[in-house]
Amino acid sequence: MTKDEIFAKIQDVLESEFEVEKSDVTMESKLFEDLDLDSIDAVDLVVKMKQYISGSIDPEMFKSAKTVGDVVAILEPLAK
Repeated sequence: MTKDEIFAKIQDVLESEFEVEKSDVTMESKLFEDLDLDSIDAVDLVVKMKQYISGSIDPEMFKSAKTVGDVVAILEPLAK
């Protein structure tokens, strides 16, 4: 998957699972401040993304993720 494909999947998951408008989701969107996710939501987002990623996802990798772009950057190497 490319960065754009990962970003599009994140937008889809945020819209369907967390009722966030796709138009509100940018690479610069802050997960907690802009998208109003909490830490449980962030874990749920990672779990939902597992079905699109072939590599193994370690939730510890996401502790430093603050933006949607951070999540994309973490997932991209795992999607190859």
